[in-house]
Amino acid sequence: MTEIFITGLGTVGAYGSGAESLRRVLAASELPAPSEVDRSAGYHLAQAPRKALLLDPALLREWVPPGEARRMSPPSRFALAAARMAFRCAGLGEGLPDERTGVVISTAFGPSSYSEGLLRQILLEGPESASPILFMESVANAPAAQIAIASKARGPSVTICQREAGALLAVGQAAADVAAGRVPRALAGTLDEMTPLLHSLLDRFGALARNSGPDGTEVARPFDLRRAGFVAAEGATMLLLESGERTASPLARVAAWGSAFDPTAPAVGWGTGSAGLARSLRRTLDRAGIPLESIDRIVTGASGSRSGDRVEALLLKEAWGDLPLPPVLAPKSVTGEYGGGFLGAAVLAAAGAPFGPTAGFEEPDPELGVVPHDGSPLAPPSTILVTSVAAGGAASWLVLEAP
Repeated sequence: MTEIFITGLGTVGAYGSGAESLRRVLAASELPAPSEVDRSAGYHLAQAPRKALLLDPALLREWVPPGEARRMSPPSRFALAAARMAFRCAGLGEGLPDERTGVVISTAFGPSSYSEGLLRQILLEGPESASPILFMESVANAPAAQIAIASKARGPSVTICQREAGALLAVGQAAADVAAGRVPRALAGTLDEMTPLLHSLLDRFGALARNSGPDGTEVARPFDLRRAGFVAAEGATMLLLESGERTASPLARVAAWGSAFDPTAPAVGWGTGSAGLARSLRRTLDRAGIPLESIDRIVTGASGSRSGDRVEALLLKEAWGDLPLPPVLAPKSVTGEYGGGFLGAAVLAAAGAPFGPTAGFEEPDPELGVVPHDGSPLAPPSTILVTSVAAGGAASWLVLEAP
């Protein structure tokens, strides 16, 4: 079977630009300074969360010049910047060796600001007022198209919309394309923006953490008894996956990937089918010949969601049975939900990056029985399991091996 390596990583978010910025935040286990969400439009309820982990647009200028950026929505700018970082990280700063490169991205909400602007024009001014520029960039696959145009990547271009599970599904699809020989390399990743309207709607669905920190700020508490929601974030993370033919210093090897669906999940929430998801995870590991005992880290998508963290925890407990769980990392405690920081953290974990204590975690939830990493030093990793369960029922996982 073709070996598949992650040779490039590009990431941008509230934590800064590039893998080193993300590495520092994870090691310090400190939430980046959140930004005040614009409330002038009146979308938010009076007691709604006021802040989110928003990206500084100035971070993008090095990678996407203003003349190029003016034709793109914010998510397309995020994605193209992260893609160019990944290419440079892989030693391809001067361009791709050939055009046979695939692009597989995921997004939970797509270009929200442009979609909102387009609908505002149509509803308030009439259909004839719709801007072609807004329409072109309002679709979920616009960022993938912009990456393909800018990098001359003419392989398969796919956009996956499976909420929190999308990032790992995108990497799995890209790995499958490389393994099947359809392309020698593929760019895979995830992106999202966080607009005031989207932020307010997430709060109205009860998804966001509210004033849970000692200073009155919003804090996510993955797996904690008092968890009450996640901190919203925006940004992008892109990985370059290649077969073993090109000489490069890999960040990790993609050893296995898989997915499942929980039919008990409602359209906008999590279900109770953790046992079925656990069986699917075990089948993925068995097919790849990976014993549970060989996994020495778990990077979980737990974000502080009451129901989402419950499914993540019970999935792992069911899969491991009587065996003790390896150290469980919950990087969304500092990267927030959406924007790709979680995916970048998973690759850094496989590369041996240090992780501080899980931010916000104080009291174990006896129902879950999962205590995330306390910040103590960890031995160098060998095999990493990455899991993510989404609202609506989708679930995905990857197994990464240290290079």
